[in-house]
Amino acid sequence: MTRNFFLYLSQQQRLRQWMETSPVARKLTRRFIAGETLDDALRVSSGLQTQGILTALDHLGENVTSLDDAAASADAYLLALDQMAARGLPATVSLKATQFGMDVSETECFDNVRRVAARATSIGSRVEIDMESTAYTERTLALVTAVAHEVGDIRCAIQAYLYRSAADIDHMNQHGIRVRLCKGAYNEPPSLAYPKKTDVDKSYVELMHRLFDHGADPAIAGHDPLMIQEAIRYAQGRGIAADRFEFQMLYGIRRDLQRAVLQQGFRLRLYVPYGTAWYPYFMRRLSERPANVLFLARSLFR
Repeated sequence: MTRNFFLYLSQQQRLRQWMETSPVARKLTRRFIAGETLDDALRVSSGLQTQGILTALDHLGENVTSLDDAAASADAYLLALDQMAARGLPATVSLKATQFGMDVSETECFDNVRRVAARATSIGSRVEIDMESTAYTERTLALVTAVAHEVGDIRCAIQAYLYRSAADIDHMNQHGIRVRLCKGAYNEPPSLAYPKKTDVDKSYVELMHRLFDHGADPAIAGHDPLMIQEAIRYAQGRGIAADRFEFQMLYGIRRDLQRAVLQQGFRLRLYVPYGTAWYPYFMRRLSERPANVLFLARSLFR
């Protein structure tokens, strides 16, 4: 058992070394990750701005284990916001509750998020809160509601594959909180999430309609062309103007869909990750669900 464990660690270390030094691996990761520095992310965002694309900068990192690390995460976002304002970038910032200290102190986490959200609002931007595994769903929603009450403008991701999401979206709509609707990527048990793609898609469409009918500036996130077509069909059928919602996708994923959305006159925002913690982020995208490996591979050729 011990021997196998150390063999596994050795394999992981070799894989990481290859990923961080190989020109082939670097080309692959740079397709999906802006770079290791804020300047890299700002440069990518500026380039996307010239194409009419909005961005959400994500300084990679999560599950910090100290209040100092949580404060450092907040400081990194404050710097990003200052630089965005200085350059006139039409961008938001996207963060995780565990990155701001949720596992260490919920009070300090709230203070960190509130500080960043207030700065974002002051420059005409906003904070977008990613949703993590179900171990954090309830606490993240409570955090978002509390910050929204004090700061005013914030957006929260809701995952369509969770059974609870209809009630969560009703809660967000009642409080006038913006929602980013996504399908969900974490490997959750069937007691908490729909295990079948057909059920997830059905839930996604139902929640999308609910957001269009009762939500505030919803973000329709993902790379499923059928869901995008349904969003356009429903919005146009209800007379919902293109500036009352937006599509969101990941940087480097399905550029063909990105172009199609822009060509039809809809608002598009790309999630742009950056930072030295790119390796865990990249590998997690592959490991959360086996389908992600094929999805990323296919996206390279689109």
